[in-house]
This record gives sequence, C-alpha cells and structure tokens, in this order.
Amino acid sequence: MKHDILGEQIKNARLHKGISQEQLAEMLNCSSRHIMAIENENKKPGYWLLYNLIRTLNIPADTIFYPERHNMPHKMDIAID
Repeated sequence: MKHDILGEQIKNARLHKGISQEQLAEMLNCSSRHIMAIENENKKPGYWLLYNLIRTLNIPADTIFYPERHNMPHKMDIAID
C-alpha cells in the first residue's frame, strides 16, 4: 500500500499544535475514531472535513494537493550544488 502522505501531514500538523485526536474531533464535530482512521488507516476525508482540517490546523493547501512539490529540492538549492 502506498505511503499515506495526507494522513501524515494531518497528524504532524495536529501534533505541532499540541491538539489530541479527541480535541480535534470535537473542534470539527466528528468522531476521534474518524480522525484516527484518516491519520493512520489511509481513510480519505470528505471535502468539507478536509477543508476544515486545513483551516483548523493551518496546513498550506498546496502541500495537500501538490505534495510532490514539497518533496523535491528547491530549484535554487539545485543551482547552488
């Protein structure tokens, strides 16, 4: 199974903010089990939940929709090498 970048990004952002799965679930009006499934079981959130996750956790949307851009060295870094 392919590594789940979305779940990892959400989990990292949540932990960075010091929010538990239970707290995040309460903030988003969903179950903590649902948050756990998104973070750890490759479950994909619906549009509105994804929107609210991005807003609540201050995740830049382009890191969600274009993760390959953030996993590649920056052009300037390549030019310097």
